[in-house]
Amino acid sequence: MFGRQKEESATVVNLLADQVRRDISFGILAPDTKLKIEELRSQYGGSAHSLREALRLLSTEGLVEATAQRGFRVTSATQDDQHDIMRLRREIETMGLSWAMEKGSIQWEGRIMAAQHALKSITQKLQEDPTGYALDWDEANRQFHATLIEASQSPRLAEIQNTLFEQSRRFRLVALREGQIDFDATLQTIDKLVTAILSKDQKQAIEALQVLINH
Repeated sequence: MFGRQKEESATVVNLLADQVRRDISFGILAPDTKLKIEELRSQYGGSAHSLREALRLLSTEGLVEATAQRGFRVTSATQDDQHDIMRLRREIETMGLSWAMEKGSIQWEGRIMAAQHALKSITQKLQEDPTGYALDWDEANRQFHATLIEASQSPRLAEIQNTLFEQSRRFRLVALREGQIDFDATLQTIDKLVTAILSKDQKQAIEALQVLINH
């Protein structure tokens, strides 16, 4: 009985975290906004305890900051923050790709091709309906980048990569809303990256990945 209650509680926390994460990503909850529990309860529902746990979860992702005396607030999103996140992403992901190309199997290469196809398909839908497919497109991006490094056999590196990807989402969605993304150039870079991986050309693959992250 207690195990079921604990499982249901965890589900509620994850659902609340998903809603808050989405609103932070889309700028509905702006950077530096104070997150007051009672106001959040009226907006998202849930108990005070569940919301606190959801905000603690988001704090591990770097989207929310928690302080002992001031409670919670949305993490800042300055240009310096963006540059720092992207610099770390380039370091972590290129390292992970290097390790993955040394250890990767044919099955891994197949998963990369599948993730590439999924990303291309959702990108086409996104261009027809930017609002309706924004999060699907972002998830396909997340899956593609995660697949690139999954053969590195480093769970810690994968965890860091995922956290940085989550932290970069707000900037990515702003660029999407403002029409700053060159989809043709991005897809061409992805093609070059995948071709280099399949050709075992680590140097070209790393260079293409760096360009892709900079997009």
